This record gives sequence, C-alpha cells and structure tokens, in this order.
Amino acid sequence: MRDGDSTSERRSVSHKRQSKVGLLPAILCCVAAFALTSGLMLASLLAPARAQNAFLFYAGKTLTIVVGLPPGGAADAYARLVQRHLAAHLPGSPSIVVQNVPGAGGMKSVEYLQTLPNDGTAMATFSSGLLTEAITSPGRIKTDFRRQNWIGNVSEDTRICYVWHTTGVRTWQDFLARPQVVFAASAPGTAGFVDAAMLRELFGVHLKQVNGYRGSAEMRLAVEKGEVDGSCGGWTATPQDWLRDAKINVVVRLSPTLLPGMDKSIPFAGNLLKDQREGAIFNFLMAPEKLGRLFMATGHVPAERVAALRRAFDAMAADPAFLSDAAKLRLTVTPMTGGAVARDIAALYATPADLVARAKAIAGE
Repeated sequence: MRDGDSTSERRSVSHKRQSKVGLLPAILCCVAAFALTSGLMLASLLAPARAQNAFLFYAGKTLTIVVGLPPGGAADAYARLVQRHLAAHLPGSPSIVVQNVPGAGGMKSVEYLQTLPNDGTAMATFSSGLLTEAITSPGRIKTDFRRQNWIGNVSEDTRICYVWHTTGVRTWQDFLARPQVVFAASAPGTAGFVDAAMLRELFGVHLKQVNGYRGSAEMRLAVEKGEVDGSCGGWTATPQDWLRDAKINVVVRLSPTLLPGMDKSIPFAGNLLKDQREGAIFNFLMAPEKLGRLFMATGHVPAERVAALRRAFDAMAADPAFLSDAAKLRLTVTPMTGGAVARDIAALYATPADLVARAKAIAGE
C-alpha cells in the first residue's frame, strides 16, 4: 500500500506541475493583452492631452511665416495660401502673418528665422535651391538642413524654361542652335540661377546669365521689357496671358510632371541626357524642385509643437477648401509630409563627393 500511495502521490505532484506549466502560456498571454490594452488606453488618453496642450499654447498667439523671396512670386503665393488655411487645423487657431525677408538667395530668411522665438510660433519658406547650395558650399551656407524641423511641402516646383516670342526661338532645337540667348537670373543658390547654369553646362545651350534680379516678378518684367530673351521659372507663376496669347515659347520642362495646360510635345530635360553620370548630376541639381514649397521650423522647437504643426499641415493639404483655393490661384498641390521631406534631405546630403563637386562647378560656386 505504501508503494502504491507513493506512486500515487508522485503522479499527483507531477500532474500539478504539468498543470502549472500549462497555465504559464495563458498567463503570459493575459499579461501581454493587458499591456497592449493599457498601451492603447494610454495613447488614447495622451492624444487629447497633447491636443489640449497645443490648444492652450497656440490660443491667442500669432504664428509668423517668413518668406525668403519678395512678394509677387510663387513662393509668396504659397505662403499666403498656407496663411489663410493653416490656422483652421491648428489647435487654438492662432493668427498667422506673412513677413517677406528676401536677400542672399533666401539665406536672409533662414538667418532671420533663427532670431525668432523657438517655441513653434515661427517657420520659414524660401528658395529650395539653398538645400543643394548648403551641400556644395557649406562654408557659405552654414545651416545644416538635416538639423532643422521640416513641417511639410505643399507642392513640387514644376519648372519650365522659356523665351519671349520675338526671339524667333520656338523649339528645343531652335534653342540649341541659337548663337546666344540671354536669361535673367537671381543670386547663386536660387532655382533660376541654377536652372540657367545647368542649361549651359549640361545641355550645351549658348546661354549668358544676367544676375541680380530680386525675384521672379522682376525677372518676368525684364523679359517683357526685352532686357533679356527669357528665363526659367515655376509653371504656376507664369502669367496666364503669356500662355494664352503665345507671348512666350516654352522650350523645355525641368520637371517630369505634366500639369494641365502643358503642351505634351515640350521635352523633359531629364530625357535629353544620355550620360548616366550627367543624369545623376541633373537629379541632384533638380532635387530642390521636387522639394519645392517647403516650410521649416528651427531645430530647437519642442517636439510636441513640431508634431502639432505637422498634423495641422497635413490636414490642411487634404482640406477641400484649401485645394479649391489653390486651384483658383493655379497653385499645384502635391504635398509631402515633414518626415518624408527630412528623409529626402538626408539622402541629398549622402550624394557622392565627386558628383557634388561637379554640381558645384556647374552652379558656378
């Protein structure tokens, strides 16, 4: 009997151990489920708290948008479009003002932004050509754009190059055959300056640049007055009567995107280059156009405020009222999130040094 009892007891203990082991996965599963549920509950509690914090901060405040180019151009038009619509999506609905601070190819606006409060009440938009210039000439453009807070991009800068109708140049072939064409440009680092230099150095256009114009509005006026033969600029900023009345002949597209109203027969510059290395240089120089209408806060703005601005920016870019207003103004909307912009800028900084050197030489830096 004792042996039987002993055997029975051992079996009972073994069964209890097995039962405990069998319960372990179930217990762990319950713990994991509890942690997940708690995490979701915490997140759901924190989201309203963050929104409430943003509301308390922005209510009654004024948000300044610094524009690195003069009034009258596309950069200014996009800034004022954002001015009209961003507040509706930002907790607290702050007042928004636009301040134009042109100069030094847009760098004055970046420097001015650094003097404003780093609390999320200021951001800037400027010539995206500064991004490549910061890589090719870090001694002159000392800002590291990887360390800034990118709020988002409203649209790529769909750019074209054109000549006035009296030049007699109608096609890309006419353009190449011309002994000399004179283009208006601004300062090194601006899109127009790089565009013109690229036509000359990469594509073999016999092009002379007249620099020093303060913005696209001044350059367009110079074209109308006959001071220059043409220029490169944003499609959306091109005067409607120029296109309607055939006052200009668009000879090449610098952006691959075909927008409504564009003549499909106008060649895309990227397709005209056969050399792979030159194609890579072209893509590097045109990267700012893809990143076109950028909005940036300084790198010192608290993460919570950056997140609030990004959420508001993304919501604004999808708002039917915003899109309708943009369409009325002929402003394209191809938005990018702040995170996507930051990733593209980081990739730009990773460009091989030999390509950067060639791009720098092309841009005359």
